[in-house]
Amino acid sequence: MGVLSVDTSDANRSVGTTEKEHCNPGDLMGTLGLFIQALLAFLAFTSLIVKRYCEPIYERRPWKIWFYDTSKQGFGAAVIHFANVFLADMFQGDPCTWYFISFILDSTVGIVVIYLGLKFTQILVRHFNCLTLKFGEYGSPPQCSAWVGQCGLYILVMIIEKILMTLLVQFSFWKDVRNFLMSPIKDPHVELVIVMFIVPLVVNAFIFWVVDNFLKGKFKGTKTIYVSENDPSVKYSKTRDEVRYYNRIERAEDLESDLIGSTDEEFDLRHRAAVEGTQKLLA
Repeated sequence: MGVLSVDTSDANRSVGTTEKEHCNPGDLMGTLGLFIQALLAFLAFTSLIVKRYCEPIYERRPWKIWFYDTSKQGFGAAVIHFANVFLADMFQGDPCTWYFISFILDSTVGIVVIYLGLKFTQILVRHFNCLTLKFGEYGSPPQCSAWVGQCGLYILVMIIEKILMTLLVQFSFWKDVRNFLMSPIKDPHVELVIVMFIVPLVVNAFIFWVVDNFLKGKFKGTKTIYVSENDPSVKYSKTRDEVRYYNRIERAEDLESDLIGSTDEEFDLRHRAAVEGTQKLLA
């Protein structure tokens, strides 16, 4: 009786080649993966520093307030990131592609969920009069306890968003999507750099800028007045209804004066004609 022999060498080579072409479980937390994640965190957070300096001087937050606002994003982003890394290794198949799919969902559908979650929490905060949980307001002087409460509330929203996105990624069609997206990439190191550094860096920088506008305090009713010594007329312009910290009164010609005030203050402009012009414009 003959013995049927099957040559499995080709199949084994095929499996080995596939494993070499893509990430394997544990690669995300390997030496290269950890280095990429640390560099990503540094550069993404640096984008918020750039954003601060891009803001007009009269809108720019003090460093302490800026740190309170942005650190909430930092902790929330860390929760989402490590949740994605953990889940990527839990799913079957290439963890890099699973991480990439989770990241894309967090950056698209997830950002809508976060926006709605933040809006809903602030409705509850106003309803129950929990002023310390109002995003961007920490008291005067700023209190660390208010930051802790707001940070916890923001992380809670991020956890809910991650749970919803994890349920969404369970649909079977995502397997075909991830295979299609990563099929051109044959080097596992290149794949790791793309899915954990290049794409997240660009997307996170944009999202950090957007979410920062959700989390920072908003101030309403600010006006800008420009006064010229030579011209008795006064130029008045009303800015946007929010995100303005104080008024500026400055000479239209040499811009030497920059005074802090409020919309209800009466200013001594020294020139009677200028005062009369201001009253007409503010009437």
